[in-house]
Amino acid sequence: MIVTVIFGSDGGATKGVASKISKKCQGRSVDIKTATKADFENSDLLILGSPTYGDGTLQTDWEENIDKLRAANLKGRKVALFGTGDQESYPTSFVDAIGILYDEVKDLGAVVVGFTDTAGYDYVGSTAERDGQFVGLALDLDTQSGLTDKRVTAWLSKLL
Repeated sequence: MIVTVIFGSDGGATKGVASKISKKCQGRSVDIKTATKADFENSDLLILGSPTYGDGTLQTDWEENIDKLRAANLKGRKVALFGTGDQESYPTSFVDAIGILYDEVKDLGAVVVGFTDTAGYDYVGSTAERDGQFVGLALDLDTQSGLTDKRVTAWLSKLL
């Protein structure tokens, strides 16, 4: 199975998670700044990752390069999402970025996989929550960093 992880990251936390995910599934990790249309299209499983900024926006590199995603043919392709956020500092917009990416890939006809349970998180609201689940893997590296490896491993075991 060919797995491509495309991420945006400023401080390096989301890049670190993308690297961890790609290593665990023998995939490759690509920064959204250098990603090509082929990076989005030439995989059996496409994994997109972004931190959430401020009160619920995509990371800057994703915002500046969103047209790369929109130009890709994702119809019928399996896409999984992961996001990093801080549920204590931003409880009303926790991992909103993956909610934004979810809407983008759904509009492109992708089949989104890898929904996760909201249990174990303490937040008020999130656009990443749909029908009582997160649209992907939600990670809080600020207040729950000790759970990251366990959550990534469990999530990947469902995906692969």
